[in-house]
Amino acid sequence: MSASLSFGVPGIAILGPGLPDWAGAVPLLREPSRWQRTATVVPAPALLPATERRRAGTVVKASVAVADAACRAAGLAPTALATVFSSSTGDPANCHAMCEALAQAERVVSPTRFTNSVHNVTAGIWHIATQAMTASTSLGAFDASFAAGLLEAAVQCVHGQAPILLVACDVPYPEPLHGVRPLPDSFALALVLVPQGGRALTLALAGEAAPTRCADAGLEALRTQIPAARALPLLQALAGPAAAEIVIEGLPMQSLAASVGAATEGCT
Repeated sequence: MSASLSFGVPGIAILGPGLPDWAGAVPLLREPSRWQRTATVVPAPALLPATERRRAGTVVKASVAVADAACRAAGLAPTALATVFSSSTGDPANCHAMCEALAQAERVVSPTRFTNSVHNVTAGIWHIATQAMTASTSLGAFDASFAAGLLEAAVQCVHGQAPILLVACDVPYPEPLHGVRPLPDSFALALVLVPQGGRALTLALAGEAAPTRCADAGLEALRTQIPAARALPLLQALAGPAAAEIVIEGLPMQSLAASVGAATEGCT
């Protein structure tokens, strides 16, 4: 990659504990003392047909909800956007159900469960629901999944000179998996990246630089507890009007330095 990647962010969406949407989250991210940690309420996205809404797991519902909201905020049709979906967990409930089935004597796995076990199931459902024929990438990088997704989306946006939708989402595992990978709640966000326009953002590799922490203890706890919430320092910077310099936690030796431009008229 080149020394840095510069692009714009015209559309943002969030869904997490005490953060029901971007409009409601902005004042709380600016003044975290007003934020109260309440359980994430994941809506049944109207974008999905009724049958799919019933079948969809939490990770699909949360991802589709923020993806739809970010596209609407950016004023861009989903059919115009390639996508990057990142998640450290995928669909934990489905993984649990398949493990239970394989632990039985019959070892019979539901075809629907098997179909929904792949890591790109959320991307598939999104593209089918929106009839988007654009390219899609699904990835996971454990606790660095958000940084890996952001870097992938930025590279595609800048070098392809085309808008792209990034969605990051993690949801809790059922027991007994929760005991070894404890995620306390669901957290999802979506960013629309464009070559020109929107809130200016520049990324560069930052090596071993220490990640930026949230000054508020509650938000910092959330940041460290859920991989997708590693985005919180960036989201706080995007919620504020001033320029900001932060470091996003990534893979070893691959933290990301992010420079957020000052908000201009029409940009949050």
